[in-house]
Amino acid sequence: MFNSITDIEGIKVGHASDFTGYTGCTVILCEEGAVCGIDIRGSASGTRQADSLNISHVVEQVHAILLSGGSSFGLDASSGVVKYLEEKNVGFDVGIAKIPIVPTAVIFDLFLGDAKARPTADMGYEACLNAGKTFEEGSVGAGVGATVGKLFEISRAMKGGIGTSSVRMPKGLIVGAIVVVNAFGDIIDNVTGKIIAGARISPDSAKFADTAKCLKQGITKKQFGLVNTTLAVVATNARFNKRDITKVAQMAQAGLMKTINPVHTTFDGDLIFALSLGNIEADINEVGVLSDFVVAEAVKRAVKKADGFGIIPAFKDLKKGWKSV
Repeated sequence: MFNSITDIEGIKVGHASDFTGYTGCTVILCEEGAVCGIDIRGSASGTRQADSLNISHVVEQVHAILLSGGSSFGLDASSGVVKYLEEKNVGFDVGIAKIPIVPTAVIFDLFLGDAKARPTADMGYEACLNAGKTFEEGSVGAGVGATVGKLFEISRAMKGGIGTSSVRMPKGLIVGAIVVVNAFGDIIDNVTGKIIAGARISPDSAKFADTAKCLKQGITKKQFGLVNTTLAVVATNARFNKRDITKVAQMAQAGLMKTINPVHTTFDGDLIFALSLGNIEADINEVGVLSDFVVAEAVKRAVKKADGFGIIPAFKDLKKGWKSV
């Protein structure tokens, strides 16, 4: 066990990172196919091929999921994943060809680095080449440009990132998650109830402003706000149809609700993909509760492993004492 979404047999994860423009993408490969559902709660989502996850859609399985920076521009990176899978003869068989099904979702990360730097098709392909059972967490892949706590814009925000977690039950059921944390709100430790990353009272302060409290006091974000979005993928080796795995995605949203405050705002495009690979018999509600747990753990790992690159503080910087440079 790697305490990772890759603990589910058939899943590999790979990153492509741009540490100059501060963006990147992360692929979750499931080349043998996986039943997939989606649940979208934020009001500013950016997706490609999400329609194939509708329970009435003819496609039954996906072959990869791509999480990308670059806002809508980053959707182009999925073309590289499609190319990689086509070269391996992986996809939905239509007789004359096999068409890779690669649902894609993006975060807005254009404010941290170079707004002209976006994940490309070549980066999507590179992420596939890098895919394996082990991978880095923090400020890599789709988490390179991720930030949190943006009520007062980037100067008072903190670094987000990408994290993963998994749990194995005694009879062999495994549930795992990977989350790109790029939230408008603050990140909460759901065990202690304390803010661990988020908006700060000033650019050179390590003290949290408490975004939810500020909103209750009438302090609101007036400017362009589509600069956020948390993306998650949960996976299990339990056997579910598309309707049932969609319910798992819905229940997994509780993991975001417990660790991000506020969450699912008009500034966020929060969504969760859920994958079913395997033949374990399991109860939907059990898997849903476990999904909630691993999503919450992955959110906390994402910010605790993040790197601020000297631009804005990360969790580890506050522990050492942050002063702006």
